[in-house]
Amino acid sequence: MPSHELISFPTDDDLVGWVANRWLDELTKRADKSTPYCVALSGGRIAKKLFTALAKSALARSVSFEQVHFFWGDERCVPPTDAESNFGLAKAGLLDPLAIASDKIHRVRGEILPQWAAAEAEAEICRIAPMNSAGQPVLDLVFLGMGEDGHVASLFPGADEETARSNSVYLPVVAQKPPPQRITLNFAPLVAAGQVWVLVSGAGKERALRQSLSVDGGTPMARVLHTRAQTVIFTDVAPA
Repeated sequence: MPSHELISFPTDDDLVGWVANRWLDELTKRADKSTPYCVALSGGRIAKKLFTALAKSALARSVSFEQVHFFWGDERCVPPTDAESNFGLAKAGLLDPLAIASDKIHRVRGEILPQWAAAEAEAEICRIAPMNSAGQPVLDLVFLGMGEDGHVASLFPGADEETARSNSVYLPVVAQKPPPQRITLNFAPLVAAGQVWVLVSGAGKERALRQSLSVDGGTPMARVLHTRAQTVIFTDVAPA
């Protein structure tokens, strides 16, 4: 039965500090540190703050990322050096400060044709992550943000339903905000993931959060909550 855990914080600094240390605790306590650990990162303002907090805490605690493989929940169709690149955001704030090995970084190549980038990203994630019986890669953890319209990754309201129900792992999509051309994880791999942590932060998101938490919510975030057994939401936003 679908369920979620909602954890509230007074400020975004409190939120990212707590989430960073919760994830580092999990990495430290992993029973089998010899197998790959697959995580998908997000973009946006709160992700940038999270990366800074993660890097600072990980260095202070000497946490090993030797077996952690980094993927992305979505990417904009721009070069990796572009200011809009989700990879570039993570590279500057997290990957470079922690000196993550290049063979553990599996970016979506936003600079090539979207269809090619989606196919390449799908092949790569399926090569590294274990697969379930439905043919979906099972990521250990997916970080998501949520937009003011309730979108997660680059899954926006009003998207083609047939495509959203497909077994495609990554999809090329046209977003409702710039830059429009993007590649995103589809709903199926979000459902298959071991854990999904949604960071909801910033003014103007109260209504979308309230809608997403309702039993008849129709936002993309609501769809994730309704199709997963457990999802954790970290927020500095009051949903009421």
